[in-house]
Amino acid sequence: MEESKSTVASRLTSVKRRSGKSYGQIAEETGLTNVYVAQLLRRQAQLKADTAPKLQAALPELTDELLQEMMKPPMRSYDPHLIQEPTVYRLNEAVMHFGESIKEIINEEFGDGIMSAIDFYCSVDKVKGVDGKDRVVVTFDGKYLPHTEQVKIRAYGFKAKAAGKLKDFLIMKLGGAYRRWLLHGGY
Repeated sequence: MEESKSTVASRLTSVKRRSGKSYGQIAEETGLTNVYVAQLLRRQAQLKADTAPKLQAALPELTDELLQEMMKPPMRSYDPHLIQEPTVYRLNEAVMHFGESIKEIINEEFGDGIMSAIDFYCSVDKVKGVDGKDRVVVTFDGKYLPHTEQVKIRAYGFKAKAAGKLKDFLIMKLGGAYRRWLLHGGY
């Protein structure tokens, strides 16, 4: 019987806790960001085969069974009650409060588009503020994706010009057979 995502995540975070290492230390040893390490251990990201030996070296208690589970595409999801956790609530509040301004600046700097959350890096850092107090720096580093103009496309998914070139190619390669198919209602 396959274990639930939460059970696997609990086992993985227990391995991390027993190691005594921070997410930052594991990130340093693996070459990943601290947030990505946490995502891996919460089964929110897929462990790549090239990274598995580095993670196992950083966390020797990781069994081959757990590593194999981590290499499966995860079910990326979240608990809807998570918003009640104060840190998560404040992050959500910050994005909601500053979101419209961030969107306008993205559009001003890049054009009409969005920041990818797939081609995306995230990290959390601790710095000293000008007042000497600890501050949290959350970095979202996402690829810019422009919105595309939606042009008229034929039912087959080809732009009309490309479809015409395909038709010419098929006539050239298939000759009469393709012409007969066209005569009988194809394309």
